[in-house]
Amino acid sequence: MRCLSYAFVPFLVLLVALSIATVLSYLIVHFYSDAVPLRQLISRVTQGLLVLSIFPFMSYLKINKQAFGYAPIRVFFKQLGQGFGIGFFVLIPVFIILYWQDVILIDKHQRFSLEILATTVAINFGLALLIAVVEESLFRGLLWTGLSKKLPAMLAVLISAIYFAGLHFLTVKTNLPTSTLTIWSGFTLWPEAFNNVISPRHYSALIALMMVGVFLGMLRSQFNMSLGLCIGCHCCWVWQIKICKKFFNTDFNSPNHYWVSSHYDGLIGPLVSLWLAIIIMAYFVYRYKTSNSRLVKN
Repeated sequence: MRCLSYAFVPFLVLLVALSIATVLSYLIVHFYSDAVPLRQLISRVTQGLLVLSIFPFMSYLKINKQAFGYAPIRVFFKQLGQGFGIGFFVLIPVFIILYWQDVILIDKHQRFSLEILATTVAINFGLALLIAVVEESLFRGLLWTGLSKKLPAMLAVLISAIYFAGLHFLTVKTNLPTSTLTIWSGFTLWPEAFNNVISPRHYSALIALMMVGVFLGMLRSQFNMSLGLCIGCHCCWVWQIKICKKFFNTDFNSPNHYWVSSHYDGLIGPLVSLWLAIIIMAYFVYRYKTSNSRLVKN
């Protein structure tokens, strides 16, 4: 029961942020501009509020920068590079297998030049880094650190991974007519958003993203002040996926398309889950054997 209560606290924070975002989004649309659909505005404002919540919660939980996971600046940038390298070598086999299995194919209609490649690489790196900093600060920074103060580290890894995966699907597609909006309209979108999280069609991608969260959480829990590793690894994965989607297409008619999720991004799916599970198990087997050999020597 204690574990369940601590695991439920982030959900309550999410509901509070979502409630505030729903009201604020209506006020923005009603009094300022309806250029952005209400559903998108609610999502963006919620994300912003969750990021802003990092600072008061750090103060409330008495978490300093080091406990949060940020190493001194020089070490942090070194970790970014190391994490980027880890991310590259972990995910690149997935792309190779998908290409070999004819699941992803080169987009022959995509124009290609060194200028296009350089622009794609640079822009997507910037976007990937921004996404990684925000998401890792929230999930492997605040959430994991806060949970690990009350729960075993690996249980905190699992819970933070579940929230990390679930929030990727907390979206809606319904557009409400601006002329009919009331302050309560945004709340009518909530059932669709939460049903989207638990929809069976998303299970394969949801599990894959949970494994991503577990892998990143493992990096965070196994090494001191290692948020830079998590950010670098996350950044590389997002960067690789964006570049792959730019120059490759997923063939859902391929007999091997079951390796990816057809309802998410066409790349994340069972193959990612299996590959990350193998790497995680291999790491813990290696650590177990290493610790045993040290005991024997002593």
